Amino acid sequence: MQKKIIIIGGGIIGLSTAYFLKNEGHKVTIIDQSNMDAGASYVNAGYLSPSHIIPLSAPGVMKKGLKWMLNSSSPLYIKPRLDLDFFKWTLAFNKSCNVNHVKKAIPIIKEISLLSQRLYEDINNTEGFNSHYEKKGLLMLCQTEQMLEEEFKTAQLAKQEGLDVMELNTEAIKQLEPNVKLDVKGATYYKCDSHSTPNEFMESIKKHLIKEGVQFYFNETVDDLEVENGQIKTIQTSKQTLKADEFVLSAGSWSALLSKKLGLKLLLQAGKGYRINSFQHTGISIPAILAEAKVAVTPMHGFTRFAGTMEIAGINPNIRKERVEAIANAVTRYYPDIHLTSEEKSRVACGLRPLSPDGLPYIGKSSKCKNLSIATGHAMMGWSMATATGKLVSEIISNKNTSMDLSPFHPDRGF
Repeated sequence: MQKKIIIIGGGIIGLSTAYFLKNEGHKVTIIDQSNMDAGASYVNAGYLSPSHIIPLSAPGVMKKGLKWMLNSSSPLYIKPRLDLDFFKWTLAFNKSCNVNHVKKAIPIIKEISLLSQRLYEDINNTEGFNSHYEKKGLLMLCQTEQMLEEEFKTAQLAKQEGLDVMELNTEAIKQLEPNVKLDVKGATYYKCDSHSTPNEFMESIKKHLIKEGVQFYFNETVDDLEVENGQIKTIQTSKQTLKADEFVLSAGSWSALLSKKLGLKLLLQAGKGYRINSFQHTGISIPAILAEAKVAVTPMHGFTRFAGTMEIAGINPNIRKERVEAIANAVTRYYPDIHLTSEEKSRVACGLRPLSPDGLPYIGKSSKCKNLSIATGHAMMGWSMATATGKLVSEIISNKNTSMDLSPFHPDRGF
């Protein structure tokens, strides 16, 4: 049965959801507060990474966050502030930072990431999108023995999950990356990972959805929701009132603000990430993460992207110069011949990633609202999990069996 569906949020999660819902024959409308050409879906590292099996809420992360709290150029910067939502999120995050949680989360993260990778490839091939996509793996580059040991341990966990990963010495790294000078002690190499150029896929899927009859409303905020008997009847935007049978909340870091109008206690914090694009000939051919610095390096279509940092400081578009410099300095430490220019650094952009306290996204319906599906909280894995999330939400709304167990992602789960 065809349903009229409104998706609030036009990032990669919203667009992926629209794609699968449209394929099921539903009438789909997307509302976004922006012009849909910037933000986390456009400035991310472009990874489709089954290798990223460890959730953000891992043992020791909170300790590091507290240590780095006074250093605004640190890889993880948590800005202390008097805010009740932030306090509740911090308590829940700290509670999740334990070994048992990580063990439970690993197979779940792997499953949704692998599903998403397959679906991304299917969409690209089926629709003939002319968007960059390669499966060249991912290097975890380490400059210290301590970090190398940590990455070897993570690689062992990945191997136990059946992922294709190997440990590399400096000679093996040089054979893989012969055209760039590296200052590292070793690496792990995840052959299972792939990468893309985000803006190309975003433009391709938007054009496809418009062609297929999906209605888009740009630069339009959702101001209020009319709820009756546990269901959304209408939404009031900055420009109009709209009705639908079903609604999808995929507004990223802004999702918690809207969920409050429904009485939902959706714990979310915005995690800001930065990106610097370089059009220099870097010689880099394989994506990498600079392990100690937490900087991602991606050879995209026509340029190299350096992205990183996690800044938890509320919803704001502010660029901190010290964080930009931290990324640029890290690049030169690992790649001594690469120096990002002042012009490249001046064109920096940032995006806000929605962080749940336990590192798992919210996917599914809350008991608070019968006709609302939630799809947010993916942290740094939004790009990696987007297509799977879209398919899962489509299956929920179409009353089909879901492709995987959704209970770990339930929006009402306790912390």
